[in-house]
Amino acid sequence: MPIYWKPWLMSLLMSNMITPLFFLSEHFEAWVVLGTALLTGATFIVLTAYSGFSRLLGLGHLAWIPMVIYLVGQVEHAESGSWFRLWLIAVIVLDTGSLFLDAANVVRYWLGERGEMVEGLSGEKPYALDQQL
Repeated sequence: MPIYWKPWLMSLLMSNMITPLFFLSEHFEAWVVLGTALLTGATFIVLTAYSGFSRLLGLGHLAWIPMVIYLVGQVEHAESGSWFRLWLIAVIVLDTGSLFLDAANVVRYWLGERGEMVEGLSGEKPYALDQQL
C-alpha cells in the first residue's frame, strides 16, 4: 500500500475505533460510531472474501452514511470547545471524505477496474513451497 494512504487510514481507525472508547461512558454517539465501525469491519470481511482487496470495498462504508447524518444532528448539542465536540466534527469530516473516495472506487469497480488495490492480499503465494520442490 502506498505510504501516503497510511496516515489517512490511521486517522480513520483512530477516530472510528479507538477514540470512541474514551466517550462510551457518557455519550451514546460513541456507541453508535463504535458499533458502526464493527459492522463495517464485518462487511469488509465479506466483501474481501468475495472480491479480494478491490475497489468494491468502498461499499463497506455504506453504514457510515446514516451514522454521519445522525452525528451532524448531534454536534449542536455537544458542549462548545469540548473534546467530545471536536471528536464528533473530526469523525464527520474524515468519514465524509472517505465516503467520497469510496464512491469513486465503487464506480471505478463497476466500470471494470476489478483488480486488487494492494498486492499480495489475495492469498496467492508467488513462491509457494510446493512449487519450489
